[in-house]
Amino acid sequence: MDLTNKTVIKDLLKKYGGTAEKKFGQHFILSKKALAKMIAAAEIKKGDTIVEIGPGLGTLTQELAKSGVKITAIEKDPIMAAILNETLKDFKNVKIIKADARQLSILRINSGKKYKIVANLPYNIATFLIHQWLESKNPPKTMVLMIQKEVARRIVAKPPRMNLLAVSVQFYAGVKIIDYVKKGSFWPQPKVDSAIIEIIPNPPATPARTWRAGKNAAFFAVVKAGFSQPRKQLLGNLAKKLSLSKEQLISIFKNINISEKARAENLSLDQWRSLTFQLNPKLYFRRTLGAILDWPPPKAGQNRESECAEPQERGDMFRRK
Repeated sequence: MDLTNKTVIKDLLKKYGGTAEKKFGQHFILSKKALAKMIAAAEIKKGDTIVEIGPGLGTLTQELAKSGVKITAIEKDPIMAAILNETLKDFKNVKIIKADARQLSILRINSGKKYKIVANLPYNIATFLIHQWLESKNPPKTMVLMIQKEVARRIVAKPPRMNLLAVSVQFYAGVKIIDYVKKGSFWPQPKVDSAIIEIIPNPPATPARTWRAGKNAAFFAVVKAGFSQPRKQLLGNLAKKLSLSKEQLISIFKNINISEKARAENLSLDQWRSLTFQLNPKLYFRRTLGAILDWPPPKAGQNRESECAEPQERGDMFRRK
């Protein structure tokens, strides 16, 4: 059964009384080339476990299952789940779970084991799921995802085109675009092109994993303040949102080589980390997030090991390059 054939797709939907539901963001892939690129990017090896979100008719699922590895396919639409029972009946290595991926814990699915996510994600929930997986206690080894082209380009952006989404994903992972997929490669045809993106979460020893949740929250509080009005200068945004004077911020900017005229989009991930570190706790963090940031930093020669469970983390996180 060729699930990239439009006639086959329509016949299956008719048989089960289904349609391509806009509310589920359903657009069925017709490009075998795009499927092959996703499979290649996932670098599937013997012993891997693959989680697929929104398998739809099972087009990508079939290609994944041919590798012989364990596949868990999570489908919310009950009609699609019924169709999957037919299209995947010959694959004993596939488990179908009828559930909403937004409300399903990966830990419950995989019991803490290592896994990869390979999926043609519904456009309307893609960024939510990416954040959810990256912030999980057990993030995937790799994610190979089909998402909207413009969303993918925002995720991989670098200065001077940085954005809040890029910072929030790159804080946790390395990212790159594998290829672009034209909108005509789907049925029904969406309004925009897509992209295949690879997201590889950072190893456990990196700052995003070793920092306590509260410290991560502080980092993102600074980033969100900086991007509160993206077209305006960073200096004014931080002064307004963090209740700091521009004079104090200018001094901090000079310490970490940030221009007074810079916008949030001009800063690299390392500069955002350094900026968070340099902000004076007496003016902001002590009043709001100081307790969970272990502020103020220890004085020269002072041993904080007995006071702080993670005495080396701050230095690792903000080491300048």
